[in-house]
Amino acid sequence: MSTSRFAVFVDLENAGGKAETLNSILEKVKIRGDILIGKVYGYTEKFGGLKELLLSNTFTVGPSLRHGVAQKNNADILLVLDAMEIAYTNPLIDSFCIVSGDSDYTPLVGKLKSMGKFVLGISRSEVASTIFINACNEFQFLESVSPRRQPQKAKKVDNAAGDDSDLLKLVESILDDHNEEEVFASELKGILLRLRPDLNERHYGASTFFKLLTRLSQQDGNIKVRSDNYDVMVSLAAEDGAAGKNRELTTDNWVEAFREQLKHYKDDGFERINPSILKADIQSLYPDFQEKSVGFKRFSDLLKELEKEKVLHLEMDQQKNMLIKML
Repeated sequence: MSTSRFAVFVDLENAGGKAETLNSILEKVKIRGDILIGKVYGYTEKFGGLKELLLSNTFTVGPSLRHGVAQKNNADILLVLDAMEIAYTNPLIDSFCIVSGDSDYTPLVGKLKSMGKFVLGISRSEVASTIFINACNEFQFLESVSPRRQPQKAKKVDNAAGDDSDLLKLVESILDDHNEEEVFASELKGILLRLRPDLNERHYGASTFFKLLTRLSQQDGNIKVRSDNYDVMVSLAAEDGAAGKNRELTTDNWVEAFREQLKHYKDDGFERINPSILKADIQSLYPDFQEKSVGFKRFSDLLKELEKEKVLHLEMDQQKNMLIKML
């Protein structure tokens, strides 16, 4: 995977004010390449909890003076102006990430693409415009930028300062997001250093990166390490079929499974999501899931039953699309 050089523009009203969510966005971009320029718009004191994260990633803050009913449009215009200035004056930047789902940015995306730039869009599903989604080279829903894999709990080495479980989760996220099934260990380490500049194998009780990877693979069955002549290759292990059989939704447990997944969204700061996000995440956790297996003909019927159970509330947006509101 070649290293892209990104300029990242974040509409904070769209991204929300949680540091964990913004960090997930930045990690998603860093897996793809280096962030050379970063800028946020709409910053106010209510986003004060993001200061350390923004400073450590060398982000700058767009003008936050607010006046009149057009204050949102002012921020939108500033973002477009900044993006175009960078596209024309900074030849190092070959990729742009726009954290917003506003269809007003579609002409900007078109112009950037015509200049040979790669455009990654990220937005909450609640406000993501279909026009903007289709215009981007790649689009990620904000609810899904940090996929929740469920590995076995890795053991922490007694003489290590680093936490194996956190590192393992990060390695899995990189492998899950990679274009190829296998990654060179050297490339994996390069990506890890973009995400964690202070990464050192000795902090985890290992003398080399290969030994660290080998230990992680032995502790947990989710990653696989193999030698190919002089190269070391790393990949996600194939899912255990026997384990998959234990992860089934039935008429007895499906309500609680949906309740738990909705709680994850709420804990991450989301008030509403698109039903397609919920269905995709449930299917990733329970690959054999079908509405019929729990007694429903359509997914919308299942959602209406969850509303009766007071697990969620269903709403319609201005385009008459269904949205799920967390309770």
